[in-house]
Amino acid sequence: MYNPAHPGRILRQYLGDLAVGEAAIRLRIARTTLSRVLNGKAGFSADMALRVAEATGTEATLWMDLQTQYDLARA
Repeated sequence: MYNPAHPGRILRQYLGDLAVGEAAIRLRIARTTLSRVLNGKAGFSADMALRVAEATGTEATLWMDLQTQYDLARA
């Protein structure tokens, strides 16, 4: 059975060595919000996907698709 990674784990790779606090400032979100996403405790909203896409040079649909795949696998 396909077991996709939480999108937060993938985002952590995109962030590299960037500290969570610094990444949160760049994304214009609370540090706790980003920490919850990175640790798989919260999912990607459309707003979060747009912010991450802008910051990483990716598409928002990528992050939403990853979240959907993760959610479907859990269901």
